[in-house]
Amino acid sequence: MMGKKTDELSICQDAREMINKAGEENIETVWDRLKQQQPHCGFCELGLSCTNCVMGPCRIDPFEYGPQKGVCGADADVVVARNFGRMIAAGAASHSDHGRDLLEVLEAVAQGRTPDYGLADPAKLKRIALEAGVAVEGKDDLEVARELAHILFEDFGSRKSSLTFLSRVPEKRIKIWEKLGVVPRGIDREVVEMMHRTHMGVDNDALNLCLHSARVSLSDGWAGSMVATELSDIIFGTPSPLTSKVNLGVLKEDHVNILVHGHSPVVSEMVLAAARDSEFVAKAQEAGAAGINVAGLCCTGNELLMRQGVPMAGNHLMTELVLVTGAVEVIVADYQCIMPSLVNIAGCYHSKIVSTSSKARFTGAVHIEMNVENAREKGREVVALAIETFRNRDKSRVRIPVEPVELMTGFSNEAVLDALGGTPGPLLEAVKAGKIRGVIGIVGCNNPKIKQDYGTFNLARECIKRDILVLVTGCATISTGKQGLLMPEAAGQAGPGLAEVCQALGIPPVLHVGSCVDNSRIMQLCALLANELGVDISDLPVAAAAPEWYSEKAATIGLYAVASGIFTVLGVAPPILGSKFVTDLATRGLEDAFGAAFAVEPDPFAAAQLVDERIKAKRKKLGLTE
Repeated sequence: MMGKKTDELSICQDAREMINKAGEENIETVWDRLKQQQPHCGFCELGLSCTNCVMGPCRIDPFEYGPQKGVCGADADVVVARNFGRMIAAGAASHSDHGRDLLEVLEAVAQGRTPDYGLADPAKLKRIALEAGVAVEGKDDLEVARELAHILFEDFGSRKSSLTFLSRVPEKRIKIWEKLGVVPRGIDREVVEMMHRTHMGVDNDALNLCLHSARVSLSDGWAGSMVATELSDIIFGTPSPLTSKVNLGVLKEDHVNILVHGHSPVVSEMVLAAARDSEFVAKAQEAGAAGINVAGLCCTGNELLMRQGVPMAGNHLMTELVLVTGAVEVIVADYQCIMPSLVNIAGCYHSKIVSTSSKARFTGAVHIEMNVENAREKGREVVALAIETFRNRDKSRVRIPVEPVELMTGFSNEAVLDALGGTPGPLLEAVKAGKIRGVIGIVGCNNPKIKQDYGTFNLARECIKRDILVLVTGCATISTGKQGLLMPEAAGQAGPGLAEVCQALGIPPVLHVGSCVDNSRIMQLCALLANELGVDISDLPVAAAAPEWYSEKAATIGLYAVASGIFTVLGVAPPILGSKFVTDLATRGLEDAFGAAFAVEPDPFAAAQLVDERIKAKRKKLGLTE
């Protein structure tokens, strides 16, 4: 990387060393390509360019010296709202399609069509089925699973007026959605309708478009992602606390190293099962390795970390750098957040990239397609490839830069409630007493525009100092875990109240609750607390933040948090600044409509102050002392 010192790019030693090594070996990374893209298109950054039809492309001049309307007549407000709506639709579609994949696995299990998957948590199956209106008395687990699958498949359609998990939403929040006309009706329906609305000549009212964006996001947060979370628990097991390790130090110089990358546990669970098979361990030893080491990247890694204790090698901006270690045989990719550049970088070493999904192919990668009927067999094929690839490793190019750091994981809502004696009562008492002043969900990605992990780590550390409990998902897990915040000992860095609670329960002040679809756990927990208190979610002393986000999914997550009543701080502005109307709506108007709004604050210390002020105001309104 030329032009910037590595300590300006990341706070992490393992990242900095690998960026330097990439430079020494003339390997192009995400930071190099970001520099090559400068300057970014100002129209696109502001959301003022439109390519929705071929009368254009069009652009609106933000300084009023050029065109103020597109060829069709759309002004800045409409162009920005349409672009943002399509961004939200893509994000919702991604997470919801993940949910559909899990639903198809559940159906295959119920129908006896797959020997490779099962029902790891039948008790949760029955609990969710009862919640969905399935009578479970006198039925075996497979029959219950069939009926639950049928109901949840209907949530993806267009004939219902409501969705299954909306029963979890506080009544006061539902009434707000009804008043605004944003109660989500069907997961696919809302996404398709957004694509229809944003076609030229359909919805040309910026407010109407923005309201439907909220509806689309809610169909993800309270349905698509929630389906993915709950069914992952049923099929693979509901997480409970355990410890593991994180950073590039989890790679082993004398092992075959396989990394799972993407978002779906459907693939990674089968790869892990094959890697643990004694037959393949013996084959790895025959090839000269001490064994087989599986580690995670991004959210697929989070899934295995939560349930299996598989160590985490890194988050989004580490996915290229892990190859630069020279110690990786195979990266197994499913879908989402996988840079096409990985294939090129792998080609500079002995490494292989293996794609596994028909909907996510990568030119130059080895494609081993997995489905519910062949997953175990194909997982074994992946591991066999990794062992053969190990034989080609150039040991002189291997550099594992650091020792791993321990972290604690597995804090599903069930695990949190179990730690509290089975009810949210003790948590509420700690909040009322001011020992826990509030809760913040810190989520989201890395973005090369921001110094890696700087925003996420510092915001989390500042929040726990202020007795604010932090929940993390996805890439934020690795950002905070690498800095030691996901171990009980980190309670020493927290304020006195939060430290007391953490020490009493033996938990960290930053709790890992899952992958990015598992933000639905945070939504459910907020709803549970609001229902327990008889208030709306917007009345709670809670907040959300995405300090280093980059993806459409993250925009959708932020919007469903706000639409659910949760104040949300973004470290990067979304492409809406070209419309004063849409910007004012996002940062102020949504407060009047939904009881929450966005703030954009790249400085994590200033962001922590915004969160603190919000929590203080909500505590005061509830009559709680500071």
